[in-house]
Amino acid sequence: MPEANYWESLFEIEPILDTLGINADVTDAVEVGCGYGTFTLPVAQRIRGTLHSFDIESSMVAQTRTRLANAGVSNVSLHERDVIADGFALPPGSVDAVLLFNILHVENPIELLRASAELLRSGGRVLIIHWRSDIKTPRGPDLSIRPRPEHVMEWARHTGVLSPAGTHRILPPWHFGLTLQRIG
Repeated sequence: MPEANYWESLFEIEPILDTLGINADVTDAVEVGCGYGTFTLPVAQRIRGTLHSFDIESSMVAQTRTRLANAGVSNVSLHERDVIADGFALPPGSVDAVLLFNILHVENPIELLRASAELLRSGGRVLIIHWRSDIKTPRGPDLSIRPRPEHVMEWARHTGVLSPAGTHRILPPWHFGLTLQRIG
């Protein structure tokens, strides 16, 4: 990870959250990869329930914990856990949204989407942002492993329980966003 201030300069956080519909209509949510808490803090301040935030790096969890404490935000449950290897350890159907921000370049994205969908209440949403692959970006994984929106929509169909809710959106300056909805 680059230095936190530089990292956060790469996102227009509030417009991204607005575009994805992260607001007080969301009760509980899950975030995969809290990093510095770039999205953790503003998401927690917008939703009305608990944000369960996961990261595999203890230093990222510690920095996010400090950031939340300094801001007086108490509705986040932080977990140092590899959800891809070990699962979420949350009850099925327990959240309204799962945030997969810059993470779907993992080895098995369909399994991550399937596990995310299992957490969702009926009608819940998987909210995705990822680095664009059609332009040069200052950060992000190698272009060869970046998912394109059409890949994510196809992966969603393969889960059997997620369906694209509309088309993808460009999230300036470097990302695209996509919403998948749990069906059934």
